[in-house]
Amino acid sequence: MNAIENAGGTPVVLPPIENPSTELLTRFDGFILSGGDDPHMEPFGIPTHPKATLVLKERQSFEYTLLKFLNDSPDTPLLCICLGMQMLALSRGGALNQHLEDTHPDSHSIHMGQAHSIDSTDESTISSGIVWSSHHQAIEHAGDLRVLARSKDGVIEAIDDPSRSFTLGVQWHPERTENSELGTNLFERLVEASS
Repeated sequence: MNAIENAGGTPVVLPPIENPSTELLTRFDGFILSGGDDPHMEPFGIPTHPKATLVLKERQSFEYTLLKFLNDSPDTPLLCICLGMQMLALSRGGALNQHLEDTHPDSHSIHMGQAHSIDSTDESTISSGIVWSSHHQAIEHAGDLRVLARSKDGVIEAIDDPSRSFTLGVQWHPERTENSELGTNLFERLVEASS
């Protein structure tokens, strides 16, 4: 909320109601899906990993409904952070690595509550640099979204949909990232796109 206010926007926190009305969802200029715990994977036809710490079911249902609504609203800006990026990918046919320690035993710790580097594939959209992240899950593939950046161990760090006005997902936490291009600038871009 502070990051949006500092970027010149007016933050509004929405409750995770199970079936939000179209009237509610059309009242806002842009959306952020923030970080959080791990998604329940059964709705996507996959068992949930035993080491998952599960997000509130009502929140997952609300955010999934919001993402499906936004599929038909290509001009509504959307910034998805950490869990938000994972939900975006899942809603667009992507897949989730539910426990990086299983697949990245030598490097998973760089993603756990510390800064690390990312390499961009499109510097005009997102720059390479140092980000701060805290996650044990990550996107395995991005569905119909474009991969914009990866960490040194190949973990997908950013995705977007270039066919939309502003739809960006980042695996890191821009609100905790010191590099302004990969931190505060993302909130400024969202607010500008929402104006």
